[in-house]
Amino acid sequence: MKRILFIAFNFVLFIQCVIAQQRPQYTQYIFNSYLLNPALSGIENYTDVKTGYRSQWTGLDGAPVTAYLSVNMPLGQNFIQGDATAFPASGGLNPASRLYTQQYQAAEPHHGVGLTVVSDKAGPFTQTNIDATYAYHLGLSSKLNLAVGVSAGFSHNVLNLSELTTADPSDPIFNSLNNNQWKPDLGIGVWAYASDYFIGLSAQQILPQNVYITSKANTYQNKTVPQYFLTGGFKFFLSDEVTLIPSVMLKYIQPIPTTYDINMKLSFADKFWIGGSYRHDDSYAGLVGLNLSSFVNIGYSYDVTTSALNTVSNGTHEIVIGILLNNRYKVSSAQHTF
Repeated sequence: MKRILFIAFNFVLFIQCVIAQQRPQYTQYIFNSYLLNPALSGIENYTDVKTGYRSQWTGLDGAPVTAYLSVNMPLGQNFIQGDATAFPASGGLNPASRLYTQQYQAAEPHHGVGLTVVSDKAGPFTQTNIDATYAYHLGLSSKLNLAVGVSAGFSHNVLNLSELTTADPSDPIFNSLNNNQWKPDLGIGVWAYASDYFIGLSAQQILPQNVYITSKANTYQNKTVPQYFLTGGFKFFLSDEVTLIPSVMLKYIQPIPTTYDINMKLSFADKFWIGGSYRHDDSYAGLVGLNLSSFVNIGYSYDVTTSALNTVSNGTHEIVIGILLNNRYKVSSAQHTF
């Protein structure tokens, strides 16, 4: 019986470790693509602060719960004070309007810096990633920018032994578990953007790390792998102030099959937006967002699970709050992101 319990415990431990070592997924990443691509550091003409909370597969014990804080800002007076798309201090054209698109000019070359802190808990495992980011934005033409970015930091992996229920808590294996680790973290990305389209490619966790859970007699190894994201979207005008923005994301993590998301966002001036999302073989989602002022905006999404977990999951909730600091042009929606 003890041998069976030992094998069962380590099987569960291995599965949880695999889950814990992969980055969390988001439904509202289109609202904050900076989480997936460091090239967006400093893309807007203000300090962009966002905090989010995601409860995945509610109703299922040990399901992932993710919380994050991201901050990024531009550097360089040419961009901050002389951006070709800048608005007067009292506000100006709605960035989602047709007229704004017609008058759009590429941003001045500039630098961008930022910081992300992401905590993801799945069962007894908690992974916290702390990364600083840098990007350089270059004008390729009068209408098109290209940004190249990098992120670097650390991943903190913790196994909470108090959340494990075992037949024999005094078993020596639990006293020798390596359950608190710091690992280096590195990511890269590129992002091309104009007034009516964007396309980006990024890679996270590109330094594979061996994560060990060890005892004197055995070593259980889980190796992290790079994660690749390809994203793109377009802006179509249904009227001068109403825009439709379809977008897609491909996600590749070896040896998991490539997955994809299809998103649709309908924006009403710079006041509010609604949308929908489909994640292949996983879920459907509804999204809504409000631009409350030139200081704060908010987004909410709810995912309906379509995978085999739909019998035990009550869906996924995600909320994102954005704060626009040093917003000297008093815009209430993003100028360079959709």
